[in-house]
Amino acid sequence: MFFGITFITFVFIHLAPGNFLDTLKLNPQISPEVIKDYEQKLHLNRPLLEQYFFWVKNILQGDMGYSFAYRMPVAKIIASRALNTLILSATAIFFTWVLVIPFGVLAALWRGKFFDRVVSLVTAVGVAAPSFFLAFLLLAAAAKFGGLPLGGMHSINYDMLGFLGKIKDIAYHLVIPALVLAIPSACVLQKILRANMLEAMGSPYILAARSRGFSRMRIIFIHAFRNALNPMITIFGYQLGDLLSGAALVEIVTGWPGLGVVTLDAVRSQDIYLVMGTVVIGSVMLIVGNLFADLLLAFFDPRIRREVANNA
Repeated sequence: MFFGITFITFVFIHLAPGNFLDTLKLNPQISPEVIKDYEQKLHLNRPLLEQYFFWVKNILQGDMGYSFAYRMPVAKIIASRALNTLILSATAIFFTWVLVIPFGVLAALWRGKFFDRVVSLVTAVGVAAPSFFLAFLLLAAAAKFGGLPLGGMHSINYDMLGFLGKIKDIAYHLVIPALVLAIPSACVLQKILRANMLEAMGSPYILAARSRGFSRMRIIFIHAFRNALNPMITIFGYQLGDLLSGAALVEIVTGWPGLGVVTLDAVRSQDIYLVMGTVVIGSVMLIVGNLFADLLLAFFDPRIRREVANNA
C-alpha cells in the first residue's frame, strides 16, 4: 500500500507541466551551472522510474530529501509542523467520539421520537455542509459573539504565559478547527452507530437477555453497544488517515500552522520531495490506523481472537 500510494503520487507530480527548477531558471541571479548541479545531485535529469527508486532508497535510509522552496531538509520541515497537525487530529478524534457515542445510542433508544428526529436533521446538515463552509460559519460566529480566537495556534503574548497558561491558550485556539474536523465525521458515524444499535437491539440474543431478567443498562451497554461498536472500530482506523488529509483544508482556512499549509505551498511550487514527504506521513497514518483497528477488534471481540488462534 505504501509503495503504491507513493508511486502514484510521484507519477502525477511529474505529469504536471514544468517543475520547481523552471522557476529558478527565470531568476537571472542563478546561473545555469547551479541548476545543472541541482539536477545531477537530486537525479532530476534521470528517467522517472530511476528517480523514484532513488527516492525510495533514500527514504529507507531515513532521508526524505531536500526542499527547494524552504532550502532545508524535508524531515526538518515536517518535524516542525507534524506535531501541530497531530494535536489537531487527536483533538478532533476526541470530539468526534464524545459526540458519536451518546447521540448514537440515545437516538437508537428513542427511535422516532423528538430527540431522534432533531439529531437526524442535524446529522443530515452536518454531512452535507463542506468543512471549509463550516469553518467560515464558526469563525464568523466567533467574530460576532467573541469568546474564541479567530485563527492561529496561540496568542501574541503566548511566550509570556506560564505552562498552564500556554496549554489553556492552545486549547482555546483548538476549539474551532477541531470542531470543524469533528462535526462532519461525527455526523456520519452517529448514523452508523444508530443503525448498528437498532440492529443489535432487535437480535435474538437481546431477547434472550431480557427473558433472563438482565437490567436494561446491562442489555444496552454490555450486550447491544459492545456488538454495535465492532464496525465502528474498523472505521476508526480509516479515520486516522482521513483526518490527517482533511486537516489540510481546515488548517489553511483557520490559520492552524500544521502540515496543510506546507503541503499546499509544496504543491503550488512543485516542490516534489516536500510533497512526497507529506504523502509519506499520510500513508503511514493510514496503514498504522488500519493495523491499530485490527488490534482493537481482536481485543474487543473474542471471536476474532479465536479465529486468529485457529489459523495460527
